[in-house]
Amino acid sequence: MSPPKEIAIYVDADACPVKAEVYRVAERRRSKVYVVANSPIAVPRDASIERIVVAAGPDAADDWIAGRVALGDVVITADIPLASRCVKAGANVIAPNGRAFTEASIGLALATRNLLEELRSIGEATGGPKPFAPRDRSAFLSALDLAIVRLQRAGFGP
Repeated sequence: MSPPKEIAIYVDADACPVKAEVYRVAERRRSKVYVVANSPIAVPRDASIERIVVAAGPDAADDWIAGRVALGDVVITADIPLASRCVKAGANVIAPNGRAFTEASIGLALATRNLLEELRSIGEATGGPKPFAPRDRSAFLSALDLAIVRLQRAGFGP
């Protein structure tokens, strides 16, 4: 019998406010972390955390993540098109505020994003995302821990 597939956590890191929380959960759950960004980002000196610097470009980090993610992995992103690509690949996708993107929810999330983008393009003021709050950090930690526990129960990871 082959060993279980390691749970990898991919972080869309350029504007991610919960990197420190990812590192703590990954250490506790013994998961590999890929911190993917367009420019160098400081990461802890830990063999289980790998910094990936991709070429400049609007979707370079997204393409790197989407090209590697698989069933049994976790992706941390607020980017809805990237979330959609990763959900289709079978990954667990969590926004920094703790919102889980699933096959059932990603269609509505994409439609809402596209509608708001269209409204902005014609000059409508749609506001931006709510400010990141302490409760978002708490919700994120719970969602990430739950996702990894579920994956481990399904036979992934140590």
